[in-house]
Amino acid sequence: MDEHAPDSLPTIPTPATVPSTADGTVVWHRRNLRTADHAALAYAAERGDTLLPLFIFDPAFYGADGLACDARIAFLHECLVDLERQYEQHGHTLAYAHGDPLAVLDRFTTNGWDVVATADPTSRYGHERDTAAANQCDVTFVAGGGLTRGRHDSREGWSDRVEQWFTDEPHAWNPDTVTVPALSTSITPTHMSAHYDVNSTKTSIPTGGREAAIERLEAFCANLTSYPASISSPSKAETGTSRLSPYLRFGCLSVREVYQTVTDAPTDRYAAQMFVSRLYWNRHYTEKLVDWPGWTKRAVNPALEGFHADSHDSALITSWKTGHTGFPMVDASMRCLAQTGWLNFRMRAMCASFLCDLLQQPWRVGADWFYYHLIDADPAINYTQFQSQAGVVGVNMERVYNPRKQVRDNDPEGTFITQWVPELDALPPTFLDQPEKTPLATQAECGVRIGEDYPYPVIDYAAARERIYTKIEQIREQAKTALQQPAVARRCSFSRRGRTESADGSSAGSQSSSGQQSSLDRFP
Repeated sequence: MDEHAPDSLPTIPTPATVPSTADGTVVWHRRNLRTADHAALAYAAERGDTLLPLFIFDPAFYGADGLACDARIAFLHECLVDLERQYEQHGHTLAYAHGDPLAVLDRFTTNGWDVVATADPTSRYGHERDTAAANQCDVTFVAGGGLTRGRHDSREGWSDRVEQWFTDEPHAWNPDTVTVPALSTSITPTHMSAHYDVNSTKTSIPTGGREAAIERLEAFCANLTSYPASISSPSKAETGTSRLSPYLRFGCLSVREVYQTVTDAPTDRYAAQMFVSRLYWNRHYTEKLVDWPGWTKRAVNPALEGFHADSHDSALITSWKTGHTGFPMVDASMRCLAQTGWLNFRMRAMCASFLCDLLQQPWRVGADWFYYHLIDADPAINYTQFQSQAGVVGVNMERVYNPRKQVRDNDPEGTFITQWVPELDALPPTFLDQPEKTPLATQAECGVRIGEDYPYPVIDYAAARERIYTKIEQIREQAKTALQQPAVARRCSFSRRGRTESADGSSAGSQSSSGQQSSLDRFP
């Protein structure tokens, strides 16, 4: 622990340190850690001339029970340091508090402050917190991000509304017209890291904050031509994709400014359109969590609640989590995730399918594991995508990835596999899709003994594939019946046009048979 950090942190601010006001507004920062294109900040600046930007360190997000690895918390703290700099550039300050957000906000509202925040879709604890904040502290949640938040009864025209938002002028505020009072609390991100012993052991973590985000965006635009060929291969995706997702998750950049920057870049239009389609998918899945906050807790299709509970096997789950399944592409992916907090989309989908289809394990344990480790863990995208790949939506349930084919298609030279599964480094690449089929003479020559240096497969792929197809057939009609309920149909609705399955069912859920991201007209 930092010798300068307090051994215990009080609930801050104390009642005596909260200034009284008749027209002041607290801008409660949570996810959108920026001052540009910020809906709540612009809204507050229009309402009055006294603002107090505030971030509350919530004890619920720290410690062993939190669903966030230390690397993500450290990234958040870097984002906050950068947010401080943004306010300082405007001649203002960012205030910090520590404690139960409702208790902290109540101290402000008791002293005459209004509180505004962006309406950030969330679930579980966050949804309960925001509901209570609205009811108990009269917090105004400002809609933004192109989301409807229930303002439309139908999804008809959704893509048109989002496209209009993408092209609208960003939210703006004039820092010269507002007063920001000082609120000294002695709390800093450094103090919080020391107090909660935040100690990341992950490697290759990006630097948090808007400055780093802008640099990354500019570098991506300069190299956009390589994007289409980089999506599926995990090695190519590491350098050829945008890697902007952590910055979007914490709001260092707005999705809108990324859209406008990419579309204005003088570069490959085909690549730009392919990337922009990902931004629409970002809004699409975020809207899903707005429509139904239960995505992180329950199977979206009620007929599939408890699917695979009868085959729960902690040993299989552990082999999946630690990357010791005997399927090299799965193992490399899971080790990469645990060590770096990153994994490209196709490998995330493959690992979700492997856990839930081939190992027949419950989806929640896998989705929570992803959410804990991912630096870009977004509740909307992580849980909706995991449910989709796990088959518990009840649509396209036969989407079963072939982890052996993924080796041949996306890592034929074994670059990614041998980086993360070094015990297979000496094995000829031709055997990396099925190491257990390596002739004993070759194993002896290479010094790689399957079953000792690297495990045999925990399942027989062909048999596991047949088992899941049989299980799907047994539940299919119940899933279809559930989809006839209007509420279930609405929250399960995904793009259906342009989605094709390959012979082995290895297509990604949001990609066409050509591997391209679905275009804008795919959206309902």
